Amino acid sequence: MNKFFLGNSEEEMEFMPLIPLGEDSENEDDGQLPDELALLPLRNTVLFPGVVIPITVGRDKSIKAVNDAYKADKLVGVVAQKDSNVEEPTVADLSDVGTIAKIVKLIKMPDGGTTVIIQGKKRFKITEIISEEPYFKMKYDLLADIPTENQEEFDAYISSIKDLASQIIALSPNIPSEASMILKNIENASFLIHFVSSNLNSDLKDKQKLLETNQLHIRAELLLRLLQTELQLAELKNKITNKTKADLDKQQREYFLQQQLKSIKEELGGDTNDRELREMKRKAEDKKWSEQAKEAFNKGIEKLERMHPSTPDYSVVYNHLDLMLDLPWADYTKDVYDLKKAKKILDHDHYGMDRIKERILEYLAVLKLKGDMKSPILCFVGPPGIGKTSLGRSIANAIGRKYVRLSLGGLHDESEIRGHRKTYIGAMPGRILQSIRKVKTSNPVMILDEIDKIGSDFRGDPGSALLEVLDPEQNNTFYDNYLELEYDLSKVLFIATANNINNIHPALRDRLEIIDLSGYSIEEKVEIAKRHLIPKQKEAHGLDKVKFTFTKAGIEKLIADYTRESGVRELDRQFAAIMRAIAKKVAMEEKVPSSITDEIVGEILGKPRYSNEMYKVGYPPGVAVGLAWTYVGGDILTIESSLAEGKGEVKLTGNLGNVMKESAATALSYLQSNAKKYHIDSKLFATKNIHVHVPEGAVPKDGPSAGITMVTALASVLTGRKVKPYLAMTGEITLRGQVLPVGGIKEKILAAKRAGIKEIVLCWQNEKDVKEINPAYIKGVKFHYVKEMNQVLETALLKK
Repeated sequence: MNKFFLGNSEEEMEFMPLIPLGEDSENEDDGQLPDELALLPLRNTVLFPGVVIPITVGRDKSIKAVNDAYKADKLVGVVAQKDSNVEEPTVADLSDVGTIAKIVKLIKMPDGGTTVIIQGKKRFKITEIISEEPYFKMKYDLLADIPTENQEEFDAYISSIKDLASQIIALSPNIPSEASMILKNIENASFLIHFVSSNLNSDLKDKQKLLETNQLHIRAELLLRLLQTELQLAELKNKITNKTKADLDKQQREYFLQQQLKSIKEELGGDTNDRELREMKRKAEDKKWSEQAKEAFNKGIEKLERMHPSTPDYSVVYNHLDLMLDLPWADYTKDVYDLKKAKKILDHDHYGMDRIKERILEYLAVLKLKGDMKSPILCFVGPPGIGKTSLGRSIANAIGRKYVRLSLGGLHDESEIRGHRKTYIGAMPGRILQSIRKVKTSNPVMILDEIDKIGSDFRGDPGSALLEVLDPEQNNTFYDNYLELEYDLSKVLFIATANNINNIHPALRDRLEIIDLSGYSIEEKVEIAKRHLIPKQKEAHGLDKVKFTFTKAGIEKLIADYTRESGVRELDRQFAAIMRAIAKKVAMEEKVPSSITDEIVGEILGKPRYSNEMYKVGYPPGVAVGLAWTYVGGDILTIESSLAEGKGEVKLTGNLGNVMKESAATALSYLQSNAKKYHIDSKLFATKNIHVHVPEGAVPKDGPSAGITMVTALASVLTGRKVKPYLAMTGEITLRGQVLPVGGIKEKILAAKRAGIKEIVLCWQNEKDVKEINPAYIKGVKFHYVKEMNQVLETALLKK
């Protein structure tokens, strides 16, 4: 007989299966069974045929029933109570189906109780309760197991039951591992189902349903479902147990490691904080700082030695001293005074920009002769994409200094420049000192990018905070709120960049040496494309080993028809688009042309985005072409005017600013006062409404350079004379008709050249600006220098 103990005996009427009786116990002769049997209600379990269980009998009725049965034929009917909480069950509290059990042994306990070992025999169904006193007696019918019709499927169920039961045993620490071996040795399918069902940790209702099921196939299917649920529960319990154990092990491990680390620190000569303080003192000995800084550091060290590391102020003082040690107080890189080499580096990195390169070489020359001078505060002003920021890196390379860039665009907190008070939570030094700390030298080239885009709000004005930084007479004693000491910035070569000088704080602008960077001409862009853009994009797209070149006509078409800018950023993107198309051909093993001509550029990029034809055709009277300056460089501005029946009203449209509105009013007043001189019918001012419009009304427009264009457009519509189709102009006027000079001449002229303009009208005082432009870049453009408005109209208006 296989013997297997699954658990300890429980309290009254609570028990677990003890041993399997044997696979043949269910096949004994039914004729041995009497017609009437005593009935024993069990509170917490269901007895299955073929299984032996120990029970502790405590109720008087049950004890008497067991004693009488043991004295007679040792047979008793065992049923489960429907509700285990009922102390004295009635007939209604008993299940209809149970198991006939044989009393194997009856043991009297010292405490007066009785322990009975019973073995299941046959399933039965109660047909009649014939007596309730002194205990329940019944008549019954035996229940037979209905065999399965599909033996293969049933065998698969039995195999799955064995596997699941083995897995549950493996996951349950209270069940001995020998149980798996016992399960594998059971060959009788019905007995296996009963044995596993007895050991199942399921609800009493589920076990009773198993007992009541007559078809073996359905009983096996139900048992398999219950086993799967129990397996999942066992896996979850096992997972939770292991996780809890792992967490506990981790805590214990960390505790032991901390204790070991503490012992190691003691062996090495003290606590970590003490060693850090000693290391700080050692670093301080090598610092070349002022007496004021040295005194501040010594006071901070004394504070740290008196403070416990867990106090909040400890980290504040520690971080402050750490900053003092990290700052390069008197550490400078050695400048390279090789002017020829510096010029070569600047020429290699940037094409053109002769004026800026000359200024840098002058600075180096003075520095070489004098050995020491306060660095100038240079400010490169120009449209986007012309290389202002990258020029700063080239300057740093040319003179052998370290380079650091500080972006100021959108900065609106004064503390970003001057730092926070170190007692605040999250306090840190200003970005100036942070940059110095990062490059570890006190004389880097520092680029202050987008200085014209600094904001200001309730947190202060960063532009005003820069006044001390960018004043050569003050920045040798720059005070940072976090450092709380003066720091020398006089050796730093500051280079600011801006798009629009008018947006820079006036006091800040006064401290800057302004260097204008105008846009590039087509000729300059061609050279930049050949030297920089094309090689860069070829490498970026994996085409450096593919042999092909761009023709000059192809580059010029790309510049003229697909870009309209002062810099080269859009041109760089267009080259990238062409490189992608060529890369696709290479990847698809198609033939790549050895020369990229203007026709191929057109095929790849499609229809031209810009056209110059609109400025060459003849406009009707009342339309004049002006030149404007924007933050992206020069631009073409068309001004239209028309007459309509009315009462002399004037309408201005096109999203104009106050300056342009005043220019229009001045132009109209000038023509009214000089109507006879220009053969204008003075009645028109009283009988006609005048409308002046500047196209692209969604774009705001303002500035003092549209005066002569306004007069020309109005004079054209009032006299009926057309304006020359290939002419543009820029300049301001007075009420007396004098033409005043304006700025941004180079950008405006280059924009006119890009647009195909052939003649340009300028104030005579702007002639010096034109002479600064390389004559090769403005070849083919005729300039008219004027002093008075009548010269403008004589040049611009065609005769009827």
